Amino acid sequence: MNYLAHLTLAQPSVSSKVGNMLGDFMRGVDVQALPAPVRQGLDNHRLVDRFTDHHDWVLAQRRAFSPSRRRFAGVALDVLFDHFLWQHWSTFHDRPRDDTIHLHYAQLQAGNALMPDAMRTRMQAMVEQDWLNRYARLEQVGQALDMIASRIRFANGFAGIVEEIAPRYAELEAGFLVFYPQLQETVRSAGLE
Repeated sequence: MNYLAHLTLAQPSVSSKVGNMLGDFMRGVDVQALPAPVRQGLDNHRLVDRFTDHHDWVLAQRRAFSPSRRRFAGVALDVLFDHFLWQHWSTFHDRPRDDTIHLHYAQLQAGNALMPDAMRTRMQAMVEQDWLNRYARLEQVGQALDMIASRIRFANGFAGIVEEIAPRYAELEAGFLVFYPQLQETVRSAGLE
């Protein structure tokens, strides 16, 4: 769900962008049949997820959610982290955010043929509805999380999770500003692509 981060931590190529997004669309995908640059992007996606999911600070933040919502705390944090990345873009990246997002969209569209159907449909919706710029305000993050909650196929308490984020916003933001450079360095030093 942290699409902005995955795209930004990818290499500036079509195959890398596709591979770095593919990790969320693996049903029915034969990894061995993928072109090598797409597989490398997929490996990078998995590195980002593994680092994030096992990071001590992230684990502590997940545990801070209420028991009824804790199961989905990782998803909520992923989306929130994209919000913080959007908000603090110039702290971490030299290229203007709007130019970068435009390039992400163009590269994803150019990579349609490399995508499984479900991914192609989702990426087309992301481009057409400009999802990467919907991270601007916390209210929009809440709306995105509620939409995710509505797609879950079983009863859950995920909807409204932003009400648990809002009171901790400053604390989560400060933690992200320390966490994200560590993630960038992990990707850089791993050199998977």
